[in-house]
Amino acid sequence: MKMSQTQSNELIVSRQTTTNNIQIEKVLIIRLPCNPIFPIGPVYLADHIHKCFPSLSQEILDLAALPVLDVERILLNKIKIFRPSLLVYSWRDIQIYAPVDGRGGNPLQHSFEAFYAQNPLKRIRGAIGGIRLMKSHYGELWRNTKLIKKGLNEAKKHNMNARALIGGGAVSVFYEQLARSLPKGTIISIGEGEPLLEKLLQGKDISQDRCFIIGSPPRPGLIHEQPKSSQKTACDYSYISSIWPQLNWYLEGGDFYVGVQTKRGCPHNCCYCVYTVVEGKQVRINPVQEVVNEMRQLYDIGIRKFWFTDAQFIPARRYIEDAKQLLKAILEEGLTEINWAAYIRADNLDAELASLMVATGMNYFEIGITSGSQELVRKMRMGYNLKTVLENCKLLVNAGFRDHVSVNYSFNVIDETSETIRQTIAYHKELERIFGVENVEPAIFFIGLQPHTHLEQYGFDQGLLKPGYNPMSMMPWTARKLLWNPEPMGQIFGRICLEAFDHDPVNFGRTVFDFLERDYGVAPLEEALRAPLQGSRAIANAVR
Repeated sequence: MKMSQTQSNELIVSRQTTTNNIQIEKVLIIRLPCNPIFPIGPVYLADHIHKCFPSLSQEILDLAALPVLDVERILLNKIKIFRPSLLVYSWRDIQIYAPVDGRGGNPLQHSFEAFYAQNPLKRIRGAIGGIRLMKSHYGELWRNTKLIKKGLNEAKKHNMNARALIGGGAVSVFYEQLARSLPKGTIISIGEGEPLLEKLLQGKDISQDRCFIIGSPPRPGLIHEQPKSSQKTACDYSYISSIWPQLNWYLEGGDFYVGVQTKRGCPHNCCYCVYTVVEGKQVRINPVQEVVNEMRQLYDIGIRKFWFTDAQFIPARRYIEDAKQLLKAILEEGLTEINWAAYIRADNLDAELASLMVATGMNYFEIGITSGSQELVRKMRMGYNLKTVLENCKLLVNAGFRDHVSVNYSFNVIDETSETIRQTIAYHKELERIFGVENVEPAIFFIGLQPHTHLEQYGFDQGLLKPGYNPMSMMPWTARKLLWNPEPMGQIFGRICLEAFDHDPVNFGRTVFDFLERDYGVAPLEEALRAPLQGSRAIANAVR
Protein backbone atom coordinates (compact mmCIF):
# COMPACT_ATOMS: atom_id res chain seq x y z
CA MET A 1 0.00 0.00 0.00
CA LYS A 2 1.55 3.32 -1.13
CA MET A 3 1.73 6.32 1.18
CA SER A 4 -0.01 9.51 0.17
CA GLN A 5 2.11 12.61 -0.38
CA THR A 6 0.72 14.06 2.87
CA GLN A 7 1.71 10.92 4.85
CA SER A 8 5.17 10.99 3.26
CA ASN A 9 5.68 14.63 4.19
CA GLU A 10 4.51 13.94 7.78
CA LEU A 11 7.00 11.07 8.08
CA ILE A 12 9.85 13.30 6.82
CA VAL A 13 8.91 16.04 9.31
CA SER A 14 8.70 13.46 12.12
CA ARG A 15 12.18 12.12 11.30
CA GLN A 16 13.60 15.62 11.08
CA THR A 17 12.04 16.55 14.43
CA THR A 18 13.52 13.43 16.08
CA THR A 19 16.93 14.15 14.56
CA ASN A 20 16.81 17.77 15.70
CA ASN A 21 15.82 16.70 19.22
CA ILE A 22 18.75 14.27 19.36
CA GLN A 23 21.20 16.91 18.13
CA ILE A 24 20.36 19.26 20.99
CA GLU A 25 20.57 16.52 23.64
CA LYS A 26 23.75 16.18 25.71
CA VAL A 27 24.01 13.14 27.98
CA LEU A 28 26.27 12.90 31.02
CA ILE A 29 26.53 9.34 32.43
CA ILE A 30 27.60 9.45 36.09
CA ARG A 31 28.71 6.40 38.06
CA LEU A 32 28.10 7.24 41.73
CA PRO A 33 30.87 6.37 44.25
CA CYS A 34 31.21 2.65 44.98
CA ASN A 35 33.88 -0.06 45.04
CA PRO A 36 35.98 0.72 41.95
CA ILE A 37 35.34 -2.35 39.83
CA PHE A 38 35.21 -1.83 36.08
CA PRO A 39 31.91 0.03 35.31
CA ILE A 40 30.59 -2.24 32.59
CA GLY A 41 26.98 -1.01 32.90
CA PRO A 42 27.66 2.70 32.18
CA VAL A 43 30.14 1.78 29.43
CA TYR A 44 27.64 -0.46 27.62
CA LEU A 45 24.92 2.15 28.02
CA ALA A 46 27.07 4.87 26.44
CA ASP A 47 28.09 2.52 23.63
CA HIS A 48 24.48 1.61 22.83
CA ILE A 49 23.35 5.23 22.72
CA HIS A 50 26.25 6.19 20.45
CA LYS A 51 25.31 3.44 18.00
CA CYS A 52 21.68 4.59 17.99
CA PHE A 53 22.50 8.30 17.75
CA PRO A 54 26.05 8.84 16.43
CA SER A 55 25.74 12.64 16.48
CA LEU A 56 24.62 12.82 20.11
CA SER A 57 27.10 14.35 22.54
CA GLN A 58 27.78 12.38 25.72
CA GLU A 59 30.45 11.88 28.37
CA ILE A 60 31.09 9.43 31.22
CA LEU A 61 32.08 10.63 34.68
CA ASP A 62 33.21 7.83 37.00
CA LEU A 63 33.06 9.13 40.56
CA ALA A 64 34.22 5.75 41.89
CA ALA A 65 37.68 6.45 40.46
CA LEU A 66 38.00 9.75 42.34
CA PRO A 67 38.77 10.69 45.96
CA VAL A 68 35.46 10.84 47.84
CA LEU A 69 36.15 14.36 49.10
CA ASP A 70 36.39 15.63 45.51
CA VAL A 71 33.36 14.01 43.90
CA GLU A 72 30.81 16.80 44.45
CA ARG A 73 33.16 19.55 43.25
CA ILE A 74 34.18 17.60 40.15
CA LEU A 75 30.59 16.65 39.33
CA LEU A 76 29.32 20.23 39.51
CA ASN A 77 32.29 21.53 37.56
CA LYS A 78 31.74 18.91 34.82
CA ILE A 79 28.07 19.93 34.57
CA LYS A 80 29.00 23.62 34.31
CA ILE A 81 31.39 22.90 31.45
CA PHE A 82 29.45 20.19 29.59
CA ARG A 83 25.92 21.55 30.23
CA PRO A 84 24.04 18.24 29.83
CA SER A 85 20.33 18.05 29.08
CA LEU A 86 20.11 14.55 30.58
CA LEU A 87 21.92 13.21 33.64
CA VAL A 88 22.08 9.42 33.80
CA TYR A 89 23.15 8.23 37.27
CA SER A 90 24.33 4.67 37.88
CA TRP A 91 23.96 3.56 41.53
CA ARG A 92 25.53 0.18 42.18
CA ASP A 93 25.73 -0.59 45.93
CA ILE A 94 23.44 -0.17 48.92
CA GLN A 95 23.35 -3.18 51.25
CA ILE A 96 26.58 -3.65 53.15
CA TYR A 97 26.47 -7.15 54.64
CA ALA A 98 29.61 -9.05 53.63
CA PRO A 99 32.37 -11.08 55.32
CA VAL A 100 35.08 -8.62 54.29
CA ASP A 101 36.28 -5.24 55.43
CA GLY A 102 34.32 -2.46 53.81
CA ARG A 103 32.56 0.68 54.85
CA GLY A 104 33.81 1.49 58.33
CA GLY A 105 35.15 -2.00 58.99
CA ASN A 106 33.89 -5.57 58.79
CA PRO A 107 30.07 -5.49 58.95
CA LEU A 108 29.74 -9.20 59.69
CA GLN A 109 32.16 -9.05 62.60
CA HIS A 110 30.63 -5.90 64.08
CA SER A 111 27.12 -7.32 63.80
CA PHE A 112 28.01 -10.68 65.33
CA GLU A 113 29.91 -9.06 68.20
CA ALA A 114 26.93 -6.85 69.00
CA PHE A 115 24.37 -9.65 68.67
CA TYR A 116 26.18 -12.75 69.95
CA ALA A 117 29.31 -11.94 71.99
CA GLN A 118 29.20 -13.10 75.62
CA ASN A 119 31.96 -10.75 76.69
CA PRO A 120 30.37 -7.34 77.48
CA LEU A 121 33.45 -5.51 76.20
CA LYS A 122 33.14 -7.26 72.84
CA ARG A 123 29.49 -6.36 72.69
CA ILE A 124 30.39 -2.74 73.28
CA ARG A 125 33.10 -2.95 70.61
CA GLY A 126 30.60 -4.47 68.19
CA ALA A 127 28.05 -1.78 69.01
CA ILE A 128 30.62 0.97 68.39
CA GLY A 129 31.60 -0.68 65.12
CA GLY A 130 27.92 -0.94 64.23
CA ILE A 131 27.45 2.75 64.89
CA ARG A 132 30.34 3.50 62.53
CA LEU A 133 28.72 1.28 59.93
CA MET A 134 25.38 3.01 60.37
CA LYS A 135 27.06 6.38 60.01
CA SER A 136 28.86 5.23 56.87
CA HIS A 137 25.73 3.57 55.41
CA TYR A 138 23.39 6.49 55.97
CA GLY A 139 26.16 8.90 55.04
CA GLU A 140 26.50 7.21 51.65
CA LEU A 141 22.76 7.30 51.07
CA TRP A 142 22.68 10.99 51.97
CA ARG A 143 25.77 11.75 49.87
CA ASN A 144 24.46 9.99 46.76
CA THR A 145 21.00 11.54 46.95
CA LYS A 146 22.70 14.90 47.48
CA LEU A 147 24.86 14.36 44.37
CA ILE A 148 21.75 13.54 42.36
CA LYS A 149 19.83 16.59 43.60
CA LYS A 150 22.73 19.03 43.31
CA GLY A 151 23.67 17.72 39.90
CA LEU A 152 20.14 18.14 38.60
CA ASN A 153 19.84 21.65 40.08
CA GLU A 154 23.13 22.66 38.49
CA ALA A 155 22.07 21.24 35.12
CA LYS A 156 18.79 23.19 35.29
CA LYS A 157 20.77 26.44 35.69
CA HIS A 158 22.09 25.92 32.16
CA ASN A 159 19.11 24.08 30.70
CA MET A 160 15.74 24.55 32.38
CA ASN A 161 14.47 21.32 30.77
CA ALA A 162 17.31 19.16 32.11
CA ARG A 163 16.22 15.76 33.39
CA ALA A 164 17.66 12.98 35.52
CA LEU A 165 17.43 9.22 35.05
CA ILE A 166 18.71 6.82 37.72
CA GLY A 167 19.47 3.13 37.30
CA GLY A 168 21.91 0.46 38.39
CA GLY A 169 21.90 -2.58 40.65
CA ALA A 170 20.97 -0.76 43.85
CA VAL A 171 18.14 1.17 42.24
CA SER A 172 16.67 -1.92 40.58
CA VAL A 173 16.36 -3.67 43.95
CA PHE A 174 15.45 -0.77 46.26
CA TYR A 175 13.50 1.45 43.87
CA GLU A 176 10.46 1.71 46.14
CA GLN A 177 12.52 2.96 49.08
CA LEU A 178 14.78 5.29 47.06
CA ALA A 179 11.79 6.98 45.44
CA ARG A 180 10.98 8.65 48.76
CA SER A 181 14.20 10.68 48.82
CA LEU A 182 14.79 11.64 45.18
CA PRO A 183 13.54 14.72 43.28
CA LYS A 184 10.08 14.62 41.73
CA GLY A 185 10.17 14.05 38.01
CA THR A 186 13.28 11.86 38.23
CA ILE A 187 12.99 8.71 36.09
CA ILE A 188 13.79 5.44 37.86
CA SER A 189 15.00 2.65 35.55
CA ILE A 190 14.64 -0.99 36.58
CA GLY A 191 17.11 -3.51 35.12
CA GLU A 192 18.90 -2.80 31.87
CA GLY A 193 18.47 0.78 30.69
CA GLU A 194 19.34 0.73 26.97
CA PRO A 195 15.78 0.43 25.54
CA LEU A 196 14.43 3.00 28.00
CA LEU A 197 17.14 5.59 27.32
CA GLU A 198 16.79 5.11 23.57
CA LYS A 199 13.05 5.83 23.71
CA LEU A 200 13.53 8.72 26.12
CA LEU A 201 15.93 10.46 23.74
CA GLN A 202 13.53 9.89 20.86
CA GLY A 203 10.75 11.55 22.82
CA LYS A 204 8.63 8.39 22.77
CA ASP A 205 6.16 7.21 25.40
CA ILE A 206 7.95 5.28 28.18
CA SER A 207 4.92 4.51 30.34
CA GLN A 208 5.04 0.79 29.51
CA ASP A 209 8.79 0.41 30.00
CA ARG A 210 10.44 -0.94 33.17
CA CYS A 211 10.53 2.45 34.83
CA PHE A 212 8.47 5.03 36.66
CA ILE A 213 8.63 8.75 37.32
CA ILE A 214 8.99 9.90 40.91
CA GLY A 215 5.80 11.62 41.94
CA SER A 216 3.72 8.77 40.56
CA PRO A 217 3.71 5.34 42.21
CA PRO A 218 5.40 2.46 40.37
CA ARG A 219 3.21 -0.21 38.84
CA PRO A 220 2.64 -3.15 41.21
CA GLY A 221 5.10 -5.93 40.41
CA LEU A 222 7.24 -3.70 38.19
CA ILE A 223 10.41 -5.55 39.15
CA HIS A 224 8.94 -8.83 37.84
CA GLU A 225 8.21 -7.53 34.35
CA GLN A 226 10.53 -9.13 31.82
CA PRO A 227 13.09 -7.02 29.91
CA LYS A 228 12.94 -6.65 26.15
CA SER A 229 15.52 -8.47 24.09
CA SER A 230 17.99 -6.51 21.97
CA GLN A 231 20.93 -7.58 19.82
CA LYS A 232 24.26 -6.76 21.51
CA THR A 233 27.24 -5.74 19.40
CA ALA A 234 30.89 -5.29 20.38
CA CYS A 235 31.51 -2.23 22.53
CA ASP A 236 33.40 0.45 20.57
CA TYR A 237 36.26 1.21 22.94
CA SER A 238 37.82 3.80 20.65
CA TYR A 239 34.66 5.84 21.15
CA ILE A 240 34.43 5.04 24.88
CA SER A 241 38.00 6.27 25.43
CA SER A 242 37.09 9.57 23.75
CA ILE A 243 34.26 10.28 26.20
CA TRP A 244 35.76 8.65 29.30
CA PRO A 245 39.31 9.78 30.06
CA GLN A 246 39.28 7.78 33.30
CA LEU A 247 39.46 4.56 31.30
CA ASN A 248 43.24 4.74 31.62
CA TRP A 249 42.89 4.60 35.42
CA TYR A 250 41.69 0.99 35.03
CA LEU A 251 44.25 0.10 32.37
CA GLU A 252 47.45 1.48 33.86
CA GLY A 253 47.45 -0.60 37.06
CA GLY A 254 47.24 -3.87 35.16
CA ASP A 255 45.55 -5.66 38.08
CA PHE A 256 41.90 -5.10 37.12
CA TYR A 257 39.78 -7.78 35.53
CA VAL A 258 37.96 -5.85 32.79
CA GLY A 259 34.34 -6.84 32.35
CA VAL A 260 32.98 -8.39 29.17
CA GLN A 261 29.39 -9.60 28.98
CA THR A 262 28.52 -12.70 26.97
CA LYS A 263 24.86 -13.02 27.94
CA ARG A 264 22.10 -11.54 30.07
CA GLY A 265 19.44 -13.22 32.15
CA CYS A 266 19.29 -16.17 34.52
CA PRO A 267 16.72 -19.00 34.27
CA HIS A 268 16.94 -20.14 37.90
CA ASN A 269 14.86 -19.50 41.02
CA CYS A 270 17.40 -19.43 43.85
CA CYS A 271 15.43 -18.31 46.87
CA TYR A 272 17.61 -15.37 47.93
CA CYS A 273 18.77 -14.02 44.53
CA VAL A 274 17.47 -10.99 42.63
CA TYR A 275 19.31 -11.61 39.32
CA THR A 276 16.28 -13.42 37.92
CA VAL A 277 13.95 -10.50 38.51
CA VAL A 278 16.42 -7.76 37.56
CA GLU A 279 17.85 -9.33 34.39
CA GLY A 280 14.88 -11.56 33.60
CA LYS A 281 14.62 -15.33 33.28
CA GLN A 282 15.17 -15.37 29.51
CA VAL A 283 18.86 -15.93 28.75
CA ARG A 284 19.96 -13.75 25.83
CA ILE A 285 23.24 -14.81 24.23
CA ASN A 286 25.47 -12.14 22.72
CA PRO A 287 26.83 -13.10 19.27
CA VAL A 288 30.17 -14.89 19.65
CA GLN A 289 32.03 -12.77 17.11
CA GLU A 290 30.83 -9.57 18.75
CA VAL A 291 32.15 -10.74 22.15
CA VAL A 292 35.49 -11.69 20.60
CA ASN A 293 35.72 -8.37 18.71
CA GLU A 294 35.22 -6.55 22.01
CA MET A 295 37.93 -8.62 23.70
CA ARG A 296 40.27 -7.98 20.75
CA GLN A 297 39.92 -4.21 21.21
CA LEU A 298 40.79 -4.51 24.89
CA TYR A 299 43.60 -6.97 24.15
CA ASP A 300 45.15 -4.52 21.68
CA ILE A 301 45.35 -1.81 24.35
CA GLY A 302 47.07 -4.14 26.80
CA ILE A 303 44.27 -5.90 28.72
CA ARG A 304 45.09 -9.50 29.63
CA LYS A 305 42.55 -10.13 32.41
CA PHE A 306 38.85 -10.49 31.62
CA TRP A 307 35.85 -11.07 33.83
CA PHE A 308 32.78 -12.47 32.11
CA THR A 309 30.10 -10.43 33.88
CA ASP A 310 27.17 -12.76 33.21
CA ALA A 311 24.93 -13.75 36.09
CA GLN A 312 26.29 -17.24 35.34
CA PHE A 313 28.77 -17.99 32.54
CA ILE A 314 27.05 -21.34 31.87
CA PRO A 315 23.54 -20.91 33.31
CA ALA A 316 22.20 -24.30 32.16
CA ARG A 317 23.28 -27.37 30.19
CA ARG A 318 21.59 -26.08 27.05
CA TYR A 319 24.18 -23.27 26.96
CA ILE A 320 27.25 -25.53 27.08
CA GLU A 321 27.61 -25.42 23.30
CA ASP A 322 27.41 -21.60 23.31
CA ALA A 323 30.25 -21.46 25.82
CA LYS A 324 32.32 -23.85 23.69
CA GLN A 325 31.79 -21.74 20.58
CA LEU A 326 32.95 -18.62 22.42
CA LEU A 327 36.09 -20.24 23.85
CA LYS A 328 36.98 -21.78 20.47
CA ALA A 329 36.61 -18.35 18.87
CA ILE A 330 38.95 -16.85 21.49
CA LEU A 331 41.58 -19.43 20.58
CA GLU A 332 41.09 -18.81 16.86
CA GLU A 333 41.41 -15.04 17.42
CA GLY A 334 44.87 -15.62 18.89
CA LEU A 335 44.18 -13.96 22.26
CA THR A 336 47.17 -15.61 23.91
CA GLU A 337 48.48 -15.24 27.46
CA ILE A 338 45.16 -14.01 28.79
CA ASN A 339 43.40 -14.95 32.01
CA TRP A 340 39.69 -14.91 32.60
CA ALA A 341 37.33 -15.54 35.47
CA ALA A 342 33.60 -15.86 36.01
CA TYR A 343 30.80 -17.17 38.14
CA ILE A 344 30.03 -20.65 36.86
CA ARG A 345 27.53 -23.35 37.65
CA ALA A 346 29.90 -26.29 37.76
CA ASP A 347 27.04 -28.71 37.11
CA ASN A 348 26.99 -27.46 33.49
CA LEU A 349 30.30 -28.80 32.14
CA ASP A 350 31.61 -31.63 30.01
CA ALA A 351 35.16 -32.78 29.28
CA GLU A 352 35.52 -30.71 26.09
CA LEU A 353 34.32 -27.52 27.76
CA ALA A 354 36.63 -28.10 30.75
CA SER A 355 39.60 -28.44 28.38
CA LEU A 356 38.62 -25.25 26.54
CA MET A 357 38.30 -23.34 29.80
CA VAL A 358 41.83 -24.30 30.78
CA ALA A 359 43.25 -23.76 27.28
CA THR A 360 41.84 -20.22 27.08
CA GLY A 361 43.31 -19.18 30.43
CA MET A 362 40.63 -19.51 33.09
CA ASN A 363 42.65 -18.94 36.28
CA TYR A 364 39.88 -18.32 38.80
CA PHE A 365 36.20 -19.02 39.18
CA GLU A 366 33.50 -18.74 41.78
CA ILE A 367 30.82 -21.30 42.49
CA GLY A 368 27.97 -20.35 44.76
CA ILE A 369 26.84 -23.75 46.00
CA THR A 370 25.53 -22.09 49.22
CA SER A 371 25.43 -25.43 51.04
CA GLY A 372 27.12 -28.81 50.78
CA SER A 373 23.86 -30.51 51.67
CA GLN A 374 21.73 -31.59 48.73
CA GLU A 375 18.68 -31.38 50.98
CA LEU A 376 19.24 -27.66 51.59
CA VAL A 377 20.19 -26.99 47.96
CA ARG A 378 16.77 -28.28 46.95
CA LYS A 379 15.00 -26.34 49.66
CA MET A 380 16.65 -23.15 48.42
CA ARG A 381 15.45 -23.92 44.87
CA MET A 382 18.94 -23.74 43.42
CA GLY A 383 18.33 -26.40 40.82
CA TYR A 384 21.61 -28.29 40.75
CA ASN A 385 22.97 -31.66 41.75
CA LEU A 386 25.93 -31.64 44.12
CA LYS A 387 27.22 -34.98 42.88
CA THR A 388 27.35 -33.62 39.33
CA VAL A 389 29.28 -30.58 40.57
CA LEU A 390 31.95 -32.87 42.06
CA GLU A 391 32.20 -34.94 38.90
CA ASN A 392 32.62 -31.83 36.75
CA CYS A 393 35.22 -30.34 39.09
CA LYS A 394 37.24 -33.51 38.47
CA LEU A 395 36.92 -32.83 34.74
CA LEU A 396 38.51 -29.41 35.26
CA VAL A 397 41.42 -30.89 37.22
CA ASN A 398 41.90 -33.63 34.61
CA ALA A 399 42.04 -30.86 31.98
CA GLY A 400 44.89 -29.21 33.87
CA PHE A 401 43.20 -26.61 36.07
CA ARG A 402 45.46 -25.87 39.03
CA ASP A 403 44.32 -22.39 40.04
CA HIS A 404 42.09 -20.69 42.57
CA VAL A 405 38.47 -21.62 43.33
CA SER A 406 36.22 -19.53 45.55
CA VAL A 407 33.34 -21.57 46.98
CA ASN A 408 30.53 -19.40 48.35
CA TYR A 409 28.67 -20.80 51.35
CA SER A 410 25.65 -19.11 52.89
CA PHE A 411 25.00 -20.85 56.17
CA ASN A 412 21.65 -20.97 57.94
CA VAL A 413 19.50 -19.83 55.02
CA ILE A 414 16.66 -22.34 55.43
CA ASP A 415 16.37 -25.27 57.87
CA GLU A 416 20.06 -25.59 58.75
CA THR A 417 20.74 -28.31 61.34
CA SER A 418 23.77 -29.94 62.91
CA GLU A 419 23.39 -32.76 60.38
CA THR A 420 23.42 -30.44 57.35
CA ILE A 421 26.50 -28.74 58.82
CA ARG A 422 28.28 -32.10 58.95
CA GLN A 423 27.23 -32.75 55.36
CA THR A 424 28.58 -29.38 54.18
CA ILE A 425 31.90 -30.10 55.90
CA ALA A 426 32.10 -33.46 54.12
CA TYR A 427 31.35 -31.83 50.79
CA HIS A 428 33.93 -29.09 51.27
CA LYS A 429 36.58 -31.65 52.17
CA GLU A 430 35.85 -33.44 48.91
CA LEU A 431 36.33 -30.19 46.96
CA GLU A 432 39.66 -29.72 48.75
CA ARG A 433 40.65 -33.25 47.84
CA ILE A 434 39.83 -32.60 44.17
CA PHE A 435 41.47 -29.16 43.75
CA GLY A 436 43.99 -29.17 46.59
CA VAL A 437 43.47 -27.54 49.98
CA GLU A 438 45.58 -24.51 49.07
CA ASN A 439 43.46 -23.77 45.98
CA VAL A 440 40.00 -23.83 47.58
CA GLU A 441 38.90 -20.67 49.39
CA PRO A 442 35.62 -21.00 51.31
CA ALA A 443 33.86 -17.63 51.31
CA ILE A 444 31.41 -17.48 54.22
CA PHE A 445 28.35 -15.34 53.60
CA PHE A 446 25.25 -14.70 55.58
CA ILE A 447 22.51 -13.60 53.23
CA GLY A 448 21.64 -9.91 53.23
CA LEU A 449 17.89 -10.31 52.78
CA GLN A 450 16.68 -8.42 49.71
CA PRO A 451 13.19 -7.48 48.60
CA HIS A 452 11.45 -9.23 45.68
CA THR A 453 13.00 -12.63 46.53
CA HIS A 454 11.44 -15.96 47.53
CA LEU A 455 13.35 -15.75 50.81
CA GLU A 456 11.61 -12.50 51.66
CA GLN A 457 8.24 -14.19 51.15
CA TYR A 458 9.43 -17.11 53.29
CA GLY A 459 10.31 -14.57 56.00
CA PHE A 460 6.78 -13.16 55.84
CA ASP A 461 5.21 -16.62 55.97
CA GLN A 462 7.34 -17.65 58.96
CA GLY A 463 6.64 -14.43 60.87
CA LEU A 464 10.31 -13.37 60.73
CA LEU A 465 9.46 -10.20 58.81
CA LYS A 466 6.42 -7.96 58.70
CA PRO A 467 5.12 -6.31 55.51
CA GLY A 468 6.19 -2.68 55.34
CA TYR A 469 9.67 -3.25 56.81
CA ASN A 470 12.48 -1.10 55.42
CA PRO A 471 15.07 -3.30 53.63
CA MET A 472 17.54 -0.39 53.61
CA SER A 473 17.41 0.08 57.37
CA MET A 474 20.50 -0.30 59.54
CA MET A 475 18.60 0.02 62.80
CA PRO A 476 19.64 -2.90 65.06
CA TRP A 477 16.14 -4.36 65.35
CA THR A 478 15.89 -4.50 61.54
CA ALA A 479 19.53 -5.27 60.72
CA ARG A 480 19.41 -8.42 62.86
CA LYS A 481 16.67 -9.77 60.60
CA LEU A 482 18.16 -8.58 57.31
CA LEU A 483 21.51 -10.19 58.10
CA TRP A 484 19.78 -13.54 57.73
CA ASN A 485 20.85 -15.85 60.56
CA PRO A 486 17.64 -17.06 62.21
CA GLU A 487 17.37 -19.19 65.34
CA PRO A 488 17.74 -21.88 66.50
CA MET A 489 21.11 -22.01 64.71
CA GLY A 490 21.80 -18.27 64.79
CA GLN A 491 23.55 -18.28 68.17
CA ILE A 492 25.70 -21.26 67.13
CA PHE A 493 26.96 -19.62 63.96
CA GLY A 494 27.44 -16.35 65.79
CA ARG A 495 29.69 -18.02 68.36
CA ILE A 496 31.69 -19.95 65.74
CA CYS A 497 32.25 -16.89 63.55
CA LEU A 498 33.34 -14.74 66.49
CA GLU A 499 35.84 -17.39 67.53
CA ALA A 500 37.17 -17.52 63.95
CA PHE A 501 37.55 -13.73 63.82
CA ASP A 502 39.57 -13.84 67.03
CA HIS A 503 41.69 -16.81 65.99
CA ASP A 504 42.60 -16.06 62.34
CA PRO A 505 40.64 -13.27 60.60
CA VAL A 506 42.86 -13.46 57.50
CA ASN A 507 41.77 -17.07 56.91
CA PHE A 508 38.25 -16.56 58.21
CA GLY A 509 36.50 -19.05 55.91
CA ARG A 510 38.91 -21.93 56.47
CA THR A 511 38.92 -21.27 60.21
CA VAL A 512 35.12 -21.40 60.37
CA PHE A 513 35.20 -24.82 58.70
CA ASP A 514 37.89 -26.03 61.10
CA PHE A 515 35.80 -25.02 64.12
CA LEU A 516 32.60 -26.47 62.70
CA GLU A 517 34.39 -29.78 62.13
CA ARG A 518 35.78 -29.66 65.66
CA ASP A 519 32.30 -29.17 67.14
CA TYR A 520 30.14 -31.25 64.78
CA GLY A 521 32.35 -33.75 63.00
CA VAL A 522 32.01 -34.89 59.40
CA ALA A 523 29.16 -36.80 57.81
CA PRO A 524 29.76 -39.51 55.19
CA LEU A 525 29.89 -37.85 51.77
CA GLU A 526 27.01 -40.04 50.59
CA GLU A 527 24.71 -38.36 53.11
CA ALA A 528 25.54 -34.91 51.72
CA LEU A 529 24.59 -36.04 48.22
CA ARG A 530 21.16 -37.39 49.20
CA ALA A 531 17.99 -35.32 49.60
CA PRO A 532 14.52 -36.37 50.75
CA LEU A 533 11.92 -34.94 48.39
CA GLN A 534 9.24 -34.36 51.02
CA GLY A 535 11.12 -31.56 52.74
CA SER A 536 12.01 -29.82 49.51
CA ARG A 537 8.38 -29.86 48.38
CA ALA A 538 7.30 -28.37 51.69
CA ILE A 539 9.69 -25.44 51.43
CA ALA A 540 8.85 -24.91 47.76
CA ASN A 541 5.22 -24.48 48.77
CA ALA A 542 6.21 -22.14 51.60
CA VAL A 543 8.07 -19.71 49.34
CA ARG A 544 5.70 -19.95 46.38
